[in-house]
Amino acid sequence: MKEPVRGNNGFWSNFRQGGMPSAIASVMGAPTAQHMAFIRALMKEQRRPEVLFIPLTKLETVVFDLETTGFSCQHGDEILSFGAVRMVGDEIIEGETFYSLVNCRKPVPQHITKLTGITQEMADAAPTLMNGLHDFMSFVGGRVLIAHASAHDKAFLNAALWKTSKTHLSHRVIDTMMIARWLDPAIGNYDLDGLLFDRNIPIIGRHHALEDALMTAELWKSYLVDISKRRVETLGDLYAYLSRS
Repeated sequence: MKEPVRGNNGFWSNFRQGGMPSAIASVMGAPTAQHMAFIRALMKEQRRPEVLFIPLTKLETVVFDLETTGFSCQHGDEILSFGAVRMVGDEIIEGETFYSLVNCRKPVPQHITKLTGITQEMADAAPTLMNGLHDFMSFVGGRVLIAHASAHDKAFLNAALWKTSKTHLSHRVIDTMMIARWLDPAIGNYDLDGLLFDRNIPIIGRHHALEDALMTAELWKSYLVDISKRRVETLGDLYAYLSRS
């Protein structure tokens, strides 16, 4: 695997190459304005109906995961890291990965450090939320998003998008937990570890955003085999079946 794209290597380097000294740019607020403009423009383009007719075998997706300081963005918890990998159909694109820590500007709880390995020092040295979010959304582009138990990740993304850019996530999202419930309603436990074990997918580096994204990508790849057997061909077909389950 190639070195993943990282959140602090994107916009800032390009901006500085444009000739404006970073100190002046910071005072003027130009990077923030550019970030906001990009993110808000991207969100306006995501609900194109033609995406629903794309065969799942050709669908361009980004499988992603977030690590956060807790479980409730409504009570002040924030994003600590982004991890993501690009896919086309069931193919994980070699080297097309993204990972960035985030300076959440609040204490990292000790139990979160123990769970994720992200220390306070690592967070303090990381890119700002705006920079990390901008580079993550640049990596995503117009692709359909995939996540496991996506409600958590969508809530944190929406909170971050509103906080930084006064907009909401408008990308279409596929939830592998919902697919698992549809394909096998008798399992009972749909946590990521259990489903990975059920599909004989090696569990490596849990609670690291990029590793979790890569494992979820393998899960999606496995599910596509079963989905095709049910003659579900397009994203629209998949949504229709999931809505009935």
